[in-house]
Amino acid sequence: MTSTYGGGTAITSEGLPEWLAPVAQASRTIEPHQLSRFLPPETGGRQSAVLVLFGEGEQGPELLLLERAGTLRSHAGQPSFPGGALDPQDGDPAGDGLLRAALREAEEETGLDASGVQIFGVLPQLYIPVSGFVVTPVLGWWRERSPVGAVDQAETARVFTVPVTELTDPGNRAMAVHPSGHRGPAFRVGGATVWGFTAGVIDRILHFAGWERPWDRERQVSLDWQG
Repeated sequence: MTSTYGGGTAITSEGLPEWLAPVAQASRTIEPHQLSRFLPPETGGRQSAVLVLFGEGEQGPELLLLERAGTLRSHAGQPSFPGGALDPQDGDPAGDGLLRAALREAEEETGLDASGVQIFGVLPQLYIPVSGFVVTPVLGWWRERSPVGAVDQAETARVFTVPVTELTDPGNRAMAVHPSGHRGPAFRVGGATVWGFTAGVIDRILHFAGWERPWDRERQVSLDWQG
């Protein structure tokens, strides 16, 4: 299945590995409220995009993440998807600008060669109230792998991949409890605690792709160290 986003960059599921088919299918049917209770306001918010990039690693299917530098003003030290705000050079957000933004930011942050990425889906836009970002998760298949690493240590502490089997392992899952009182899914993987927006998107992908395994939602991890 091939389509275009706003008449520009192609989105295609052709040639995807069989294991990614449930994710591609979910991306075509999932509703915004099924992903998050934080939905974009009718007006305002800064348009941005993240690249949710799946690849094949030594331990099978995996997901690309990065850890933000601890000196940043926003989300310091937090694991996240590559991504960021839409720039004028990316084009119209109503066209393929957000797809371009996700790929550009991934290149700038991780050194990824975007020509080896096949975009196969786009999830509904979500909202991050604390930063005012309206975020579009762009789903990618790492069709032709390229070396990745932290391009700018002032922004990115490290770049790493996490096997999907570790994300679905019930022993690596917990509910994160923020000092603000907010609770949400968390993953203890790759030597880090993945929480917040990123963990929420991963959690919903696992659920709607049928990959989720029963886990103890009473297990908690405190985020007091986040301040």
